[in-house]
Amino acid sequence: MLNIAIVEDEENYRNILYEYLKRYEQENNEEVQISVFADGDEIVENYSAKYDIILMDIEMQFMNGMDAAKKIRESDREVIIIFITNMVQYAIQGYEVDALDYVLKPISYFAFSQKILRAVGRMKKRVERYIHIISKNGVDKVPVSEISWIESEGHRLIYHTRNQVYESTIRSMKEIENELKDCNFFRCNKGYLVNLAHVRAIRDGWAILSNGQVMISRSKKTEFQKALTTYAGENVK
Repeated sequence: MLNIAIVEDEENYRNILYEYLKRYEQENNEEVQISVFADGDEIVENYSAKYDIILMDIEMQFMNGMDAAKKIRESDREVIIIFITNMVQYAIQGYEVDALDYVLKPISYFAFSQKILRAVGRMKKRVERYIHIISKNGVDKVPVSEISWIESEGHRLIYHTRNQVYESTIRSMKEIENELKDCNFFRCNKGYLVNLAHVRAIRDGWAILSNGQVMISRSKKTEFQKALTTYAGENVK
């Protein structure tokens, strides 16, 4: 079930958004729970991080959508925000609050439904996966999203996260590569498996990550660049 909030001060557009969500619900066979607010201050007051998506008008009387989104982001980093506006220049400011997208008024159902489909796709990708790393000290359950890269050294696998390093002698690089094949990892050379989400740049044959750098083999360079470009395109804000 999707839990969606509509924040819109114009009754006409509130009704349109509500009707479009009910149509989306029928066409996609997905239950949608809808909450409606007439101004930004209404959703901010006693805000609860229970929504999957917020459809937020930008220009409202008491608290505009940008200020409301900033306030919401103080306690909820996960909710997907889509701005509703008739001014493109306002929507562009959405990066400040990690807005996914914007819908221009007047609102067409096709454009609206595409934005909702994109938001739902983002939600499904965001579901956290975990990996169990077995070492001589025990078993650690580690979120896959926190792994920057995995290194093969002799008979060991070394998992690098932002804050910790884990070692395991149980599995091979081939096995772990196969397990993470749907998690945006790329084998950039024989001994390294890189999480594309952590790559910040490619420079002089190295992948620059959030907490280190890994060499890209010459034979993998073009393929790695294509994989990174594809990943970036699919996850653009």
